[in-house]
Amino acid sequence: MNQSNQQVALVTGSSRGVGASVAKLLAENGVRVCVNYFQNEEKANSVVKEIHSKGWEAFSYKADVTNLKEVESMIQKIESKYGRLDYIINNALPKYEFNPTANYVSIETVKWDDFVGQFNGVIQGVVNTTKASLSIMKKQNYGKIINISTNLVYNPVVTYYDYTTAKSALIGLTRSLAVELGKYGIRVNLIAGGLLSITDASASTTKEVFDYIANVTPLRKVTTVEDFAKSVLMFVSPWSDSITGQSISVDGGLTMP
Repeated sequence: MNQSNQQVALVTGSSRGVGASVAKLLAENGVRVCVNYFQNEEKANSVVKEIHSKGWEAFSYKADVTNLKEVESMIQKIESKYGRLDYIINNALPKYEFNPTANYVSIETVKWDDFVGQFNGVIQGVVNTTKASLSIMKKQNYGKIINISTNLVYNPVVTYYDYTTAKSALIGLTRSLAVELGKYGIRVNLIAGGLLSITDASASTTKEVFDYIANVTPLRKVTTVEDFAKSVLMFVSPWSDSITGQSISVDGGLTMP
């Protein structure tokens, strides 16, 4: 992409996994990055250190995205440091175990509190980062918000009721934001990933499962975190300037919404 180094991005939950890969790839392409974390300070600093070692620019910031005051402080820090904010990648996820035998996989045993916990983390986080950054993006008459979801919203092969329902609601939120904020030059899109190779969530996934997914995927491969990060790069690039309100699956064609 080779964008000007004036571009600035916030990547929430970027101390590891998908978020870390996105932060590194954006930095590699000239974007200055705020590496947000909630608990993993050491890992967040490691991401920043790696970015700095290659001559790129980033800093880490601890903030709970469900806490509006903490998010506002983080956005203020970004603005005071760089004077602008162009991109928000809403990647932060409440702690979750993808366990097909858990209580939240059956409508008979899932609790309403399970839903509330996921809604608070997934939806409230996006609402807070959007609210906190809106004045900056409106002033710029430009901004891009990329929300990260899951392809389970299109094909719930495992019925993670709380998680998938919250991520489905994120599609509605994305579209509503796109409609309201388009007049300010702000684009809002959603990228849905599948089982990625390899993240903390998929670390215990067996080779047989990965092989099966590869065999039934049109591209005949499991999507990696690096593959997924490239899709984020596409959405922050000028090539996507006419795209907003869209929900796209990045899983090699496994799901086709």
